[in-house]
Order: sequence, then C-alpha cells, then structure tokens
Amino acid sequence: MSAVPVPPLAVREPARRRLGIFTTADLAARGVSPREVATAVRAGAWVRLRPGVFVRAVDLAEVERTGRRPGLDALAVVAGIDRPSAVFSGGTAAWVWGLPRPASEPRIVQLTDPHRWRRGRGWSMTHARLPDDEVTVRGAYPVTTAARTVVDLAREWPEVDAVAAVDAALLRRLTTRQELAQVLARQTSVPGIPRSVRAVASADGRAETWLETWGRLTFGALDLPPFVPQVELWVDGRLVKVVDGWYAEAALAVEFDGRIKYRRPGFGRTPEEELWREKRSEDLLRSLGVRFVRVAGEDMAPTRRAELDRFVRRQLATAGPAVRTFLEVPRAEGRWRGGDPGDDGWLALTDDRVGLA
Repeated sequence: MSAVPVPPLAVREPARRRLGIFTTADLAARGVSPREVATAVRAGAWVRLRPGVFVRAVDLAEVERTGRRPGLDALAVVAGIDRPSAVFSGGTAAWVWGLPRPASEPRIVQLTDPHRWRRGRGWSMTHARLPDDEVTVRGAYPVTTAARTVVDLAREWPEVDAVAAVDAALLRRLTTRQELAQVLARQTSVPGIPRSVRAVASADGRAETWLETWGRLTFGALDLPPFVPQVELWVDGRLVKVVDGWYAEAALAVEFDGRIKYRRPGFGRTPEEELWREKRSEDLLRSLGVRFVRVAGEDMAPTRRAELDRFVRRQLATAGPAVRTFLEVPRAEGRWRGGDPGDDGWLALTDDRVGLA
C-alpha cells in the first residue's frame, strides 16, 4: 500500500501564511507528481477546494475550528483564478475587516479587478478602478481599504447596515472621515454613490453595536431630539455606567438592548452576573434621579415606532433633578469592546495548528 504523501516543507511553509492552501503549480515545482496528488486526495489526507487548489485535511479542520473558513474559501478562489491585480472587496472585504454584515448578504467571494470582470462558481469579480491608496494587504488578503470597502458596500446595502459598517470602521480606527471623503470624491459619477454619501454623513463612529446604529437612525426618523452617544455616569468618583444615549436636561439614559448582551456577556461574566450588575448600577442611578429608556429591536419595528415615539417624548417632558450628585461625562470617541476583529490569514492565535501537524 502506497504511503500518503506529505507536501514538501518548501510547499507547507508558504502555505501556512495562507491558511494552508497550496496548488498543483506549487507541488509540481517541488517534484510532486499528479499521481501522488490523486493518491493523497483519494486517501482523504488532502482536500480539493477548487480545481488545482488543495489543503490538508488536518489544516482544514483547524481553519474551521478557528472560524476562518470564509477566508480559506476566498484565498482558494484567488489561487484558482491567478489574477494578481484582483483584490477582495464588498462583503468579503467586510469579513476580512470584521465589519458587521447583513444576514441577507450573499456568501460568495467578492473581488474587484481594474482590468476585467468575471464570474465563477461561488465568486464574482467586478471591473472597477482601484487607486493605489484604496488597496492594501491584510496578512494573506489583498483587499480594498476599509474606507473603500464601506463606500462600496453603502451603494448596495440597506441603509442601517451601511451606516453600521461605517460606524464600525470609524469606531475601530480602521479609517477616518478624511479618507472616506477622498473615496467619495473619486466616485461622484459611480451609480449608487448618493447612498454612500448619505451613509457616511449619517455615521457617528461612537455606536458600539449594530443595534445602537439602528436606534440612532430610528430616533432621527421619528424626529426625536438627538441624544449624546456614549456618556459616562460617575458617582463619588466611581464610573457606574456608560449609557448608549443621554439626554442631559431630562437626565434620561437610553439603552439599546440586544439579547446577546445577556446570553454571552463579556469580561468573563455569567448571564446572571451581568443581569445583577445591570440592576445594581441602575438602582443606584435611579435613586439619584436618572431615568432609563430601554429599547429592544422589536420596539423599533414599523408597527411599534409610534408607541416608542410617544414613550420617549413623555420621558423627555419631565426635567431631571436640579441638583445632581452624579457626574455626566460624554466620550469624545467610542471604545471598541471586542466583537469581530476580522481576519488577516496569519497565525494570530497562540494555539493555531495550521501547517504544524
């Protein structure tokens, strides 16, 4: 029985830098025969991702364990079409940068090439201009910059998703308003660009979740007074809470609540600990005259918005305490608290085993 071949070290080492992918050309250059390739695939030791593009089964399992299968599929497409001028863009670039994506976004590999357009199984390549300063390399991925990515996405994505992507890019310092303005200025004649202009203008950069972006846009659509995002509330020199929105005159805090906050709380807390912590901090602040409006996604549905509007206006009609024993400190910038950091294709995890087994 023939032994299952192992890719030569000269193939395995470069492959580690692209999530374990190697090609028939890589193998042929190191003297691996087509028969050896067929034997490895038949034995299940290697997996054919696309024609002429392979990954070892152990590396594929490791990539899937660490949640990077979309990156592997993207790199497999690039290796298969062999277009050095093509870069990842659109929804694929959003995944690379770790930006929020709508559930309806098609999970195909999206690319842009300045010379031609093409489509294939599981991928689409757009023909568009790519200025040098709108292209970068993030680890293993040639990709549009964060600024170019969100401007492109905003031309096609629903309004809330587009603004949330811009918010996230600004929050994480992946781009600046100056860079966004530069990309917009170059695309004045591109179809759909007015939508991108509106999305950038609507972005704040302090919203820390998609839900906060939706909430801010919903309050604006209801013509409610704008709140100040991300305000710290201090008591006796101690930071008690950072609220999503703040109406200073009414001492009214707005919190946009998603279930995920309590199902998977951060900082190692259990759901019970998170709920207790929220209760204790709010009890203290309420005793000092702070009132709270908690808004969930269902409250912003079209059939519930009128009710939300009336409720918030009633709360705003009552002034806050004249003497305040708490201190309110607006944050000039939001603070990213984790979430999806995106991917760079490198061995970013200390226990990553790609290419080592």
